[in-house]
Amino acid sequence: MSVILGIDPGLATVGFGAIEVSGNKFFHLDSGVIKTAPNLDTAERLHIIRNDLQELIKSLKPSLVSIEELFFARNVTNAIKVAQARGVIVEVVYDLKIPMVHFTPLQVKNNIAGDGAAKKWQIQEMVKRLLNLSRPPKPDDAADALALALCAQQSLPTLKAMLKTKG
Repeated sequence: MSVILGIDPGLATVGFGAIEVSGNKFFHLDSGVIKTAPNLDTAERLHIIRNDLQELIKSLKPSLVSIEELFFARNVTNAIKVAQARGVIVEVVYDLKIPMVHFTPLQVKNNIAGDGAAKKWQIQEMVKRLLNLSRPPKPDDAADALALALCAQQSLPTLKAMLKTKG
């Protein structure tokens, strides 16, 4: 069995979702958010994300981490802050020597719902169905992170081939 951890980057809220994979079967393991308070300065918020993520990864022991690529069309200020958080996340995963993959929101929507224009509720419903949950996962950031983990799981044959050629 192996664990895939999905991470939805953010400065205020980092979503995480872990699935356990055994052969062609997969199960919800854990999901939630890492939150930082808006009254803290950016450096302190990034430090909290770093420390909490390190503890989470050490606890879950994932064999693969799936991180969302950033896509922002409008708010540059917010994009920079989220990019800083994403940089910390990537560094933590790299430092812990865990293979990581990156998916754009479009790739996740296509992979999970079969439609790059799928709405958030449609992705949540598919995550619920794929993981056999009684209700859609909440909050939204955790649901997005689970979708990222599922996207990596569904791409495992290709990812394994890519990881072998790099090693």
